[in-house]
Amino acid sequence: MNRTLTIAATIAVSLTVGLPGSGLAEGDAAAGKPLYEINCLICHGVTGAGDGPVGVALQPPPRDFSVGEFMFDTDGDGAKGTDVDLKTVIQKGGMEFGGSALMAPWPTLSEEQIANIVAYIRTLKK
Repeated sequence: MNRTLTIAATIAVSLTVGLPGSGLAEGDAAAGKPLYEINCLICHGVTGAGDGPVGVALQPPPRDFSVGEFMFDTDGDGAKGTDVDLKTVIQKGGMEFGGSALMAPWPTLSEEQIANIVAYIRTLKK
């Protein structure tokens, strides 16, 4: 019986890894780093603390990724800051969800690029 439960739990976990909304990044963090540096660093900073060269002057300040707390539940699943939520905010901007208009939308980034950025953002939590 114990072995059966262990196998079932292993299967369940492996099926949820990387699913939208699972909270686990499905992109490639290494591929996301240069995209983050080009598109996000100016506001969110090198370490993701919201202290980039432009970010220090913004009010409200950019999200601090090193804390790993997010404010939007864009898909209404009851969980804030899932991969789906982060991807949607990157695509549509913060104002779309009642946040700052200073978090601009990035519609020119591909789904894969955004998934990679989200994976990299997940690495910034301390």
